[in-house]
Amino acid sequence: MAQARRYAGGVDGNRSLERGIEILRAFRPGVDTLGNGEIAERTGLPRSTVSRLTRTLVNSGMLDEVRTERSYRLAASVISIGHAMRTGSPVLNTIGAMMRAESAKRRLNVGLATADRTMMVYLESIRYSPRAALRNVVAGQQVPMELTSLGRAYLAGIAEPERERLLKLFKRRSTAATKALLADVRRSISAVESDGFCAVSWQPAVLAVATPIVLEGLPVYALNMSLQNVDRSDALASEIGSYLNAFAAKCKEALAGREPE
Repeated sequence: MAQARRYAGGVDGNRSLERGIEILRAFRPGVDTLGNGEIAERTGLPRSTVSRLTRTLVNSGMLDEVRTERSYRLAASVISIGHAMRTGSPVLNTIGAMMRAESAKRRLNVGLATADRTMMVYLESIRYSPRAALRNVVAGQQVPMELTSLGRAYLAGIAEPERERLLKLFKRRSTAATKALLADVRRSISAVESDGFCAVSWQPAVLAVATPIVLEGLPVYALNMSLQNVDRSDALASEIGSYLNAFAAKCKEALAGREPE
């Protein structure tokens, strides 16, 4: 089934550029190579359009052609763009070191994310664990907005019209399941409004709490703390939430006082 595409451009948008970006988005974690037919299926674009644009993306250095497989993979220039974003981010440059220090102090994982459509993308993920095998969340990784503390904190921090638009996109296989999900999401939003944070355990034995970072002139971010190999309890969530609220206040103070760009 073709993936429904959503272009951000309006009357002034460049359609070819938007379509090229959709092709790059078709490559997700776990996907090494894609052929034109697979890209067309994932994006909903005509195969003839895909063939023309993949050639352009190869020529521009954004895709590598795998001739033996008649397919393509993302080129190294894509990761260099991501690296440039991270190293040039005024937010990460301001609070990145603070996050590392807080993670070591509290012996908790600390993460910062923002939205990418209906997903949350990690800008930074400090994993506190003596076991390298558990350090499995990295910058650039995406998690579902509707299922995670990060996503629900983000929803609590954005304007209501945009929040309602996003909520309409969260679907499950049945109407009842969708209603149950949305009710749970709204409870998390209410928790942020009343307590400053929400707590979610969307993965087994992991408790995560998150809060939005909302400052004028910046996108809305979500900051979280998490703990692995634990049983969720209200008392533990409240304890971590108190640490998170205090740390978020320090982050906001630091970001508010940063040098203007």
